[in-house]
Parts: sequence; C-alpha cells; structure tokens
Amino acid sequence: MQVYTYSEARQKLALVLEQAENTGKVLIRRKDGRTFSLVPEKIASSPLDVPTIRAKITTKEIVDIIREGRER
Repeated sequence: MQVYTYSEARQKLALVLEQAENTGKVLIRRKDGRTFSLVPEKIASSPLDVPTIRAKITTKEIVDIIREGRER
C-alpha cells in the first residue's frame, strides 16, 4: 500500500487515483500525522447487465423458441 504526503497527493492526484484503483487503497498523511485512506468505490451493476452477442436469429425465431419451451 502506497503512502503519500498531502502535498504529494495534491501534485500527483491522477497518479494517486490510479494507484488506488490498481491496489485498492492509498494512504494520505498530513503534516500533523493524521492519515486518511483513499479507497475506490465499487460500481454497482445489475445482474441483468450482460454483454450482447451477435446472433443471426430473428425476433420471431426467439419468440417461437420461448413458446416451445413453455409448452413443455
């Protein structure tokens, strides 16, 4: 885990943010000794947010497949 002084963090903010993203946490220490942690937020995503696929199938074929599956 990387520790930066307040001044370093101000001067190299982009680097500090990238380091936090890569390692999960960065510490910033002030002159008075207090330490703060910089942790990236987790992006909440939907379980339904899936990548698309390219398929040569029509909407009618998809509907027919679903209907056939429901009949079983």
